[in-house]
Amino acid sequence: MSPTTTFASDQLLAEKIRARTAQIAVIGIGYVGLPLAVAFADAGFSTVGFDLDARKVESIHRGESYIADVESALVQKLVTAKTLRASTDKTVLRDADVIFICVPTPFDRMKAPDLAMIRSASESIAQHLQRGQMIILQSTTYPGTTEEFVLPILETSGLKAGHDFYLAFSPERIDPGNKEWSANNMPKVLGGFTPRSTELARDLLATLTPHVHVVSTPRAAEMTKLLENIFRSVNIALVNELALLCERMDINIWEVIDAAKTKPFGFMPFYPSAGVGGHCIPVDPYYLSWKAREYDFYTKFIELAAEVNQSMPFHVVNLVADAVNRDSKALDGAKVLVLGVAFKRDIDDARNSPAERVIELLIARHANVSYHDPYVPHFHIGDSVFHREPRVLDGVALSPETVRAADVVVIVTGHRNVDYGMILAHAKRVVDTTSVTAGMESRAQVVRLGAPTNARAADVGANGAA
Repeated sequence: MSPTTTFASDQLLAEKIRARTAQIAVIGIGYVGLPLAVAFADAGFSTVGFDLDARKVESIHRGESYIADVESALVQKLVTAKTLRASTDKTVLRDADVIFICVPTPFDRMKAPDLAMIRSASESIAQHLQRGQMIILQSTTYPGTTEEFVLPILETSGLKAGHDFYLAFSPERIDPGNKEWSANNMPKVLGGFTPRSTELARDLLATLTPHVHVVSTPRAAEMTKLLENIFRSVNIALVNELALLCERMDINIWEVIDAAKTKPFGFMPFYPSAGVGGHCIPVDPYYLSWKAREYDFYTKFIELAAEVNQSMPFHVVNLVADAVNRDSKALDGAKVLVLGVAFKRDIDDARNSPAERVIELLIARHANVSYHDPYVPHFHIGDSVFHREPRVLDGVALSPETVRAADVVVIVTGHRNVDYGMILAHAKRVVDTTSVTAGMESRAQVVRLGAPTNARAADVGANGAA
């Protein structure tokens, strides 16, 4: 039997998908998995989220969401309707028709892929794998993971991909805080291990969105996700490097970007920042560069972009030191208030936030650091070569007194619900890495990333993004 041959349960699964009686299991109900599970449950499929974190499972049972992009009212509605549930029991995987793997894929200390959670999820599936089930990997990873890593683990069950079960890769495209695009309507990319795997996965994903783009292989789908995020990494690095140059040349990069984006074709605006954060952009370039070395290929351009972006927290700390120096003070012993530790504005997701490295570097230079973020009440730092001791920082309340007590306020993430007018009215010095204060301050008080600090430059560029 060839890998493209259909088998007895083939038609049964197709009928279940059409009738929306297929049972869906989602392994990992975090920022990616929970929106996906809710989307399928809302589409009428009986859906179970599997997670080892009992707190998440209990939250679902209570009808409460722990993800800002998923409303608790919807979770409650779906739990009440019995289309959504959660469990820590791996045996729920045995009864599923389709199993999605939505677990994190970080890198280790040496920037090599850490597939431990994909391995664990795959081993759990293999223990309970049934004929006719379909497995769809969604976790971002290097090309080849589905066929070279996941498939052999699944086949330890004694079942064969393409003969006994279906296998595909469809990358997640979650953008935290995005109100327009979600798991319910985001266009999907899909590559199946066999043509029939692709067909069935396409029919399933089409119940969420009519826009399912099929590629030839799982490897092509895996590379698609990396291209999407490396594109952003490279362009952010470009504008970060130009921001450093503009500081030296006495040019305002924010003004330049605002001017360039008036061009109606051939340009897409990206903005400088204290670095890159989140679950994809800081990680994905290293997944590809690691895999490329297997082919004696070195992704110099991609790694250079990552290098530029990783250097930005160091530059921000130097800007902070320069700011306190203007008051004849040293960074050693200075009181620094960091505003915003989420990796982007108006969300509660602080994974891989550049604020983590900024704070660690400030502490390494003996600054007294506190932070405020309306979305992140507790922030983890450390367990790195920059600050070996893991620490959990508690956010401080934002008030005129808090601001006045600081020698310098550093805006790392420009949340919209922060009163920057109050900040500027009471702060001694401000380092703004986001341009969120443009047009609001006297130039002698503010140091802005990518902008001149002398009085003769026009204060423009208020459209910067954090």
